[in-house]
Amino acid sequence: MYKEIISSLTQHRKTIFYRACQIGLMLPALLFVAGNGLTGAATGVGAPEIRPVVAPLPIAVPTSQPIVSFRIAAPLAAPLAAPLAAPLVAAPAEETTTDTPAIADAASIALPNQATMEEAEESDVSTMGFPQIAVAVPQTPDLEPIEYLAEPGDDRAEEPVPVVNMLGQDLAPGVLHHLTWAASQSFSGTDIPTPILVAYGVNPGPTLCLIAAVHGDELNSIETVRRVMHELSMEKLNGIVIGVPIMNMQAFQHQSRYLDDRRDLNRYFPGNPNGSSASRIAHSFFNEVVRHCDGLVDLHTGSFYRTNLPQLRADLNNPQIVELTKGFGSTVILHSEGAQGTLRRAASDAGIPSVTLEAGEPLRVNVDAVEHSEKAIFTLLDTLAMYARHSLWGNPEPVYYQSRWVRANQGGILVSQVKLGRKISEGDLLGTVTDPITNKQTEITSPYDGRVIGMAVNQFVMPGFATFHVGLIAPVAQAGVENNEPAENEEMDPQD
Repeated sequence: MYKEIISSLTQHRKTIFYRACQIGLMLPALLFVAGNGLTGAATGVGAPEIRPVVAPLPIAVPTSQPIVSFRIAAPLAAPLAAPLAAPLVAAPAEETTTDTPAIADAASIALPNQATMEEAEESDVSTMGFPQIAVAVPQTPDLEPIEYLAEPGDDRAEEPVPVVNMLGQDLAPGVLHHLTWAASQSFSGTDIPTPILVAYGVNPGPTLCLIAAVHGDELNSIETVRRVMHELSMEKLNGIVIGVPIMNMQAFQHQSRYLDDRRDLNRYFPGNPNGSSASRIAHSFFNEVVRHCDGLVDLHTGSFYRTNLPQLRADLNNPQIVELTKGFGSTVILHSEGAQGTLRRAASDAGIPSVTLEAGEPLRVNVDAVEHSEKAIFTLLDTLAMYARHSLWGNPEPVYYQSRWVRANQGGILVSQVKLGRKISEGDLLGTVTDPITNKQTEITSPYDGRVIGMAVNQFVMPGFATFHVGLIAPVAQAGVENNEPAENEEMDPQD
């Protein structure tokens, strides 16, 4: 008899091991479902459906909750679940019916492993008198779709991104729009269209305007705006960036600083609809484009064969503008309220924080100046939480509250002896001017301690020509902005 028992156990050892593992691992789920079924039977509420399982149970649940299919022996269910009947019948269960789509590739956990299950199904388990039943897992309600995830505390998660209208067109988010503005006409009466690029991000945010080539010969500004606008990804952009690569198309077509009537457009803002040609152009642009801006960067270069160290011109008496200047990385800042009629001054007076970004010389594309300007603008966008791009900068640049021009006292050939950005002391040699006829040479020396932030390139100059622009190093006690303007007989940078 003992030999027969041992032989039977040996013959079915795999099946017995499989059943023992299955019952031990499935006990928590069995107790939960059995108790739930008894509760439903006692309260009249439908119990979970019991049906044979031949495939993984096709229900949709969050990915964090695995989908399982259970196989248990029927005679074992009743004695295990019976002790739970008394405490559970007193708690009514709420019936929930939810239609959820099936998931074709739902996971099915095979215990103890898939190979063992397949082997058990092919064996003579059914001859042992244990019919198989399936325990249905309670279904989970459908989950609401999420369009995008915002960081904790980010109010943009609740703000819709509206369609905005500009220049007569409705602009949808997530697109780089190409618009056209036309206010000026040629002598033939034909319109001169000006391209306007509008990068509209998928998330809400402020509107920043980048204006280039108010003077038609300032090529660095055009290249800077082109690079920035076409590197922006609408999926990463919060808000709107309006880029105007060539604002003064009339002057650009002639590679000139001025309009056809020899007027400087950057002395006529905000303009007048009944004024001169320059004033009418300024009025149209200011009202149709600039008034959409929450902040403005007016990009310029030097003028008349002068070059500028990358620098910001800003009214440091205005707290909003001071905050704006903090976003440009290691860039020199020069305090200046701006002349009446400049775009920067008119925008600031209208409540739009504005700065001028100067870099390089006219009629040329200075790659170093363009790269600095591009990097500074992306740093600003990052600071404003409009576009995430981290940039590494070197040592911080100083803020100059005063500056002076050093002028030539003799006409002739100017040859500089210093480089842009060099620190200088009073008495240092800056350059020489040589008379081409008499060969008489005159030295230009610095009357100030400071730094060369702008200078004329080597060329023929006349007496009185502004040759070197010096940012003054003022004592701490004199560094307040109340003494920010140059002396009456001096002038600020002539290319502002």
